This record gives sequence, structure tokens and C-alpha cells, in this order.
Amino acid sequence: MDITTIIGIVLGFVLVGWGIMSNSNLGSYIDPPSLVIVLGGTISGFLVAYPLKEILNIGKVFSKTIKNSEFDVDQIITKIIELANVARREGLLALEEAVSEIKDDFLQKGVMLIVDGTDPELVKNIMETEIENLTDRHSKNRSMLETMGTLAPAFGMVGTLIGLVAMLQNLSDPASIGPSMAVALLTTFYGSLFANLIFIPMAGKLSLKSNEEVLIRNVMVEGLLSIQAGENPRIIEEKLKVFLPPSVRKTVGTQEARSENG
Repeated sequence: MDITTIIGIVLGFVLVGWGIMSNSNLGSYIDPPSLVIVLGGTISGFLVAYPLKEILNIGKVFSKTIKNSEFDVDQIITKIIELANVARREGLLALEEAVSEIKDDFLQKGVMLIVDGTDPELVKNIMETEIENLTDRHSKNRSMLETMGTLAPAFGMVGTLIGLVAMLQNLSDPASIGPSMAVALLTTFYGSLFANLIFIPMAGKLSLKSNEEVLIRNVMVEGLLSIQAGENPRIIEEKLKVFLPPSVRKTVGTQEARSENG
């Protein structure tokens, strides 16, 4: 679990609450009508913007921001080097036995394409198409959160206008000015808070996770094509390490790869 997402949201609310209580009463910042305007308006606008099948996936979109990737790139490189050694010793057909040990569907598909003798160019096209579709799905998920991040402050302004209209219509009644002004200001506050603490940061987190997953997929494609071409496992290892930061390159690889080519 990527606990930083939860920590960030909780910490943000705690710090905002502390700032409020340092100067006034926290209860004065709780206004149900303002919350209804902001959250209700955001949800309503979201329903207008996306079809039902996309809306039903919003829970999964939120959950992805607090889930770690099942694999990291150095683990994938290590696995590919192991596969390269198997292919070098026993041939490409021997990789079929290793498929059951591979948990990632994308890597499984690539290995099976190689085992089946698929043309390298076709393997590359199929895998790259998979990556493009993955990127499109991630972009759609990210846009959903970005849309909510845009709608929340917008409906905050709608609530502000509602509160100002109510206040101006009742200037003769001093008792009504305070509640109307509270709605006017608190809706803007709620809209900005939800947008800048939840929706927009989560969209940014999804963008980072998407880039990481695309990187892993590209490493897989490069590694599989190199295995299919019969390249030396040590050369494959060095090619794939280029995808990693220099600080972690020395820790990646298998002893088997080194002993095989040492």
C-alpha cells in the first residue's frame, strides 16, 4: 500500500483544522448546505461528464492511488535476465515452462509470443499496442480526477454566488447576513480544499504511477526482443539497466547471469 496518499490527506485536514482552531471555533467552519453544494455539484457534474460504465470504475481509480505496483523495474530486469539464461542454455521453447512462474500478464503474453515463433516485428507491434492502450486507460482515469478537481472549486464559486444573492436580498434583516455570508465563503473554502488536497494531488499520483508502469512495460519489450534475438544475457542486462537510475544499477541482476558470462 502506498501509505503516503493517506498520510498526505489526513495530515492536510489535520493542519487545516489546527489552523482554524488557532483563530476560531472549528464548528463555525462546518456548514452542511455548503458541503451539499460543493460535493453534490461535483458529483452531478461528474455524472454529466462521463458515461455510467466509467463512473462505476471511480472506486478503482481512487484505490489505485493507494496501491503500490505489484512489480518494480529492478525485479522485472532480474526476471528477464533469468529468462535470457534459460533461453541461452535450452533454447526459446524452454521458456514455455517458465510462463507459469510469471505473474504479470503482459510479460506472459510476450514470452508466449516468442515461444510460438512470432516474427519479432509483430511481437514489438503487439506489445507496443498494449502499452498504448494502457496509457489511454491511465489517461482516462487521471482525467476523471482532474475533472473533479476542476468542478469542486467551480461549484464552490456557485455556492458563493448563492450566498451573496441571499445576503443581498435580505440586507434589511441583519440576522440573515451572517448565515448567508457563511455559505458564500465556506463553499469556496470547501471547493478549494477538496480540489487541492484530494482530487488534483491524486491525479498527479496516478500520473506518476502510470509513468512507472509504462517504463516497466518498455523494459519488458526491450528484454523480450533481445532474448528473441539471441543476445548475450550480460548484454541484455546492461541494456535494461539503462532504464534505471545510476544509483541502483549495481544492485540489479542475478548471480546466475554474472557467472554465466563471467
